[in-house]
Amino acid sequence: MENVIECVNLTHSYGNKLIYKDLNFTVQKGKIFGILGKNGMGKTTTINILMGFLRPTSGKCIILGEESHNLSPQTRARIGLLHEGHVCYEFMTVSQVEKFYSQFFPNWKKELYYGLIDRLNVTYDHKIARMSCGQRSQVVLGLIMAQDPELMILDDYSMGLDAGYRMLFIDYLIDYVRGNNKTVFMTSHIIQDLEKIIDDAIIMGYQKILLQMPISQFLGSFHRYHFKVDGQLPSFGIDELVSNYENIKNNYTLYSFKSPEEVKGYLNKKGVSFTEFGEASMTLEQAFIGLTGKY
Repeated sequence: MENVIECVNLTHSYGNKLIYKDLNFTVQKGKIFGILGKNGMGKTTTINILMGFLRPTSGKCIILGEESHNLSPQTRARIGLLHEGHVCYEFMTVSQVEKFYSQFFPNWKKELYYGLIDRLNVTYDHKIARMSCGQRSQVVLGLIMAQDPELMILDDYSMGLDAGYRMLFIDYLIDYVRGNNKTVFMTSHIIQDLEKIIDDAIIMGYQKILLQMPISQFLGSFHRYHFKVDGQLPSFGIDELVSNYENIKNNYTLYSFKSPEEVKGYLNKKGVSFTEFGEASMTLEQAFIGLTGKY
């Protein structure tokens, strides 16, 4: 399958501060790809490199067949970008802003814009300045979709959207991407939204990728175990079996990619006396926190 994005041995630093080293990933055509990570892990830095706003310290990114720091105007026109916030001409009306933007994009499809606008229950002569923050955000997202780009890069699309508007946009985006074989590279600080929408993801940790796999595979192979400890509290850390753990007094939660039998064997080998061992299901957000830690 064709790769729309390919990053090879990507390394970036701000002065002496290393953001990450030897980052490797690909995004296939027609997929919705998510990059997940806590604040400061390099999500926006990666988008800046993809768009050529930053040149990486080393390594390279290929976007639609061209190196990211040397994208031609023709290739840039094939990319729709939402970058940290929503900028719009608020003195215009819904229809005026559409006509203004349409002049710059030869493949403009206003039906995609108005299809999203119609769900907001506002008239086309409604001034953007009089809209709520969530409605203005939907206007910007509609303008990006109307560009009909081959690749959409959405840096925290959910900013300013409440739960209802987020679900509206996600449903609209899924239908648009699947129906038109588009590719999306996206970030969001609201992890639970992405469980429904993304096909594949990387989870960023401190200076490195913690995980890259399809979301369904991650949720199917990552486990959360609960148990109680009798007697002395165990002494173990993060290793090949234990991805993370938490404890409150003698109640433990352990996160692992291993089976229940392997985890029990590990605890027995460590001399841990435990009872009430069991597994609990997880949402994507719970699994993300289980892998990366709460703090």
